[in-house]
Amino acid sequence: MAERTEVVIIGAGVIGTCAAWALAERGVRVTVVEQDLVASGASHANAGLLATSHSVPLAAPGVLGQGLRWLFDSASPFYIEPRLDRDLLRWLWRFRGACNERAVRRAIPLLRDMHRESASIYARLTAMEGMACGYERKGALHVFRTKKGYEAGLREAKLIREYGLSSGIVDGPGAENWVRSLKPGVAGAIHLPEDGHLDPGAFVRALAKQAEAKGAVFRTTTTAVAFKMAGNRIAAVGTTGGEIEADEVVLAAGAYSPALAASIGLDLPIQAGKGYSLTVRPPGPPPPVPVMLMEARVAVTPLGELVRLSGTLELVGMDFTITRQRVQAICAAAVEYLDGVEGMEVVELWRGMRPLSPDGLPLLGRPAKLANLIIATGHSTIGMATGPVTGRIVAELACREKPSYDLTLLRPDRYS
Repeated sequence: MAERTEVVIIGAGVIGTCAAWALAERGVRVTVVEQDLVASGASHANAGLLATSHSVPLAAPGVLGQGLRWLFDSASPFYIEPRLDRDLLRWLWRFRGACNERAVRRAIPLLRDMHRESASIYARLTAMEGMACGYERKGALHVFRTKKGYEAGLREAKLIREYGLSSGIVDGPGAENWVRSLKPGVAGAIHLPEDGHLDPGAFVRALAKQAEAKGAVFRTTTTAVAFKMAGNRIAAVGTTGGEIEADEVVLAAGAYSPALAASIGLDLPIQAGKGYSLTVRPPGPPPPVPVMLMEARVAVTPLGELVRLSGTLELVGMDFTITRQRVQAICAAAVEYLDGVEGMEVVELWRGMRPLSPDGLPLLGRPAKLANLIIATGHSTIGMATGPVTGRIVAELACREKPSYDLTLLRPDRYS
């Protein structure tokens, strides 16, 4: 006999787990299918930044040109492995089309509101008993060592201020006084007071337990392999642990989503963006707030007594190989900006795949072809920051309610 539930969610990262919590809180019977363990993918050891300030999508004017300059440098912050791959070429063409000011300005208000709503939900969730995950909302500091980089940062700060997002200008000495481990020579910094941070893996695992306490079922080490169709509906999800029948199906499998979607004729234009992190034990106190080393695109996140160094964006397909040059680039950036990082004890070295959409916006909503499928993936670099509000929107859709956001810009089949 097939298992029966009301909603089945594929993927137990931050998106799938937040959706499971939001549904379980409403009393909906939900089963989550995860090929590995909860928070074992991109949600495990990312930077943990809840950056409300990050409301400018990844596809922004100038980003493509910068990426092309970095193309053949395997140690660059944004590396695209040269290869003849039709899906990658189509993705790059669409990415190019999204890198314009009109598209960016259209997206900022939506991303701003989603970030802020998620911040509100995070405050509520992390206040629950059993949700220890190092959540703090003390802002973040973006640090620049070059005049050119600082000028670019000031332009972006001016842009987000136009949309009501706060930012403060800090001179070099002020930044060095604030974060004592910064080496002399800082050109300037920008303070983003609305930003927060947490331990992402700890948050997702704790929230999964909260969802289980409300009746959600997590089927870990269970892979979704096929869909059983009945007309324009998915009647059941075939897994390595048997079939699961459901009224609604949510595809929230991150970078794995395109392959599953393709099996039922859906084209999700997502590229896997490999990122790295090193969780280290510093010799002295961690920085008081997260620090972004902007020219190097490396985040320094305090996690209790530990510090997480994370960065790089590598488009190499679903290749999980740990590339030494990428790790060395993160270490070199930390040495360039910070005192006392040489010889730090490495607690964990990690890499994970972020699901990158061409325009940097999530693919969220129902595809036109299927009546009971909800897509919730493609969050690029903002999945952690917008996970809670995405989960709430998924719950609204699954319960056939009008979503609390206009999802026009996020339509999952907008590239069809």
